[in-house]
Amino acid sequence: MEFTKEPNWIYAENTMGNIIAEVTFPNYTPGVVAINHTFVDDSLRGQGIAGKLMEECYAVLKADGRKAKLICPYAVKWYREHPEKNDIVV
Repeated sequence: MEFTKEPNWIYAENTMGNIIAEVTFPNYTPGVVAINHTFVDDSLRGQGIAGKLMEECYAVLKADGRKAKLICPYAVKWYREHPEKNDIVV
């Protein structure tokens, strides 16, 4: 699956242009974003897509030198399961 990266948003579309997976992380405070929403279409559930979104989000934030406040329940769970990535979590 190919993701499109825009400022504070990573997403995938189907062939009809509908969003089928996304993570949003709007600015929270200077240098900190709030990972506030993760969505994966029902047709893709169980394929690890949400985890791939988190990996992409982590890579973007790490490269930018930004930190993340975890608001989305999935993000909280994912970062608990990946403590090696907690270097960006505030």
